[in-house]
Amino acid sequence: MNETTTLWKIDPAHTDIGFKVRHMMISNVSGVFGEFEGAVEAEDDSFQNAVFSFTAKVSTIHTNNDQRDAHLKSADFFDAEKYPNIQFQSKAFDGSTLEGDLTIKGNSKPVILQAEFNGIVEDNFGNAKAGFEMRGEINRKNFGLTWNGVTEAGKVVVSDTVKLVIDLQLVKEQ
Repeated sequence: MNETTTLWKIDPAHTDIGFKVRHMMISNVSGVFGEFEGAVEAEDDSFQNAVFSFTAKVSTIHTNNDQRDAHLKSADFFDAEKYPNIQFQSKAFDGSTLEGDLTIKGNSKPVILQAEFNGIVEDNFGNAKAGFEMRGEINRKNFGLTWNGVTEAGKVVVSDTVKLVIDLQLVKEQ
C-alpha cells in the first residue's frame, strides 16, 4: 500500500461470502463461509482501480446441512485438510466490473464479478462504511471440484455452474 491509498477492511459481521448451486437440476442450494478476511486498497472514495483481496476458510462452509457440509469439506470437493483456504486477488476494477484470480484447491483461474457500489455512510460510532453487492459465475470443474452423481431418473446431482453471491461491507481503517 502506498501513502496515497486508503485501506478498507472487510466487516465480517455485515458481510456474506456465499454461493448458489443447482441441485438435481430443480432447485438451488446456498452456502456461505463463516470465517474470512480481506481488504481493499483504494485511491479515493470512488473505488476506481481499487485492489480487492480476500481469503475464506474452507472448514467454515455452511449450507444448513451438517452432512452436506462434511461432504463439501472432504476430498470429493474442497479437500479442506489439504487446501484450507479459498483466495481472491483482483487485477482490475472499473467501478462496476471486478476482474481477478480465484484460487480453489490450488487452481487459480480468472473470474469476473459484476459489482454494484452502494455508497459510503458513517455509522453510529463515526466509522466510514462502504457497501458492495457482487455477483458472478464459475465452472466448479475448472477448480478441481469434479465430484458428481446421477439420480435414478438420470438427473445430475450438482450443476457445474456455481453462482457467486457476495454482499460486502467495508470499514475504513483510521
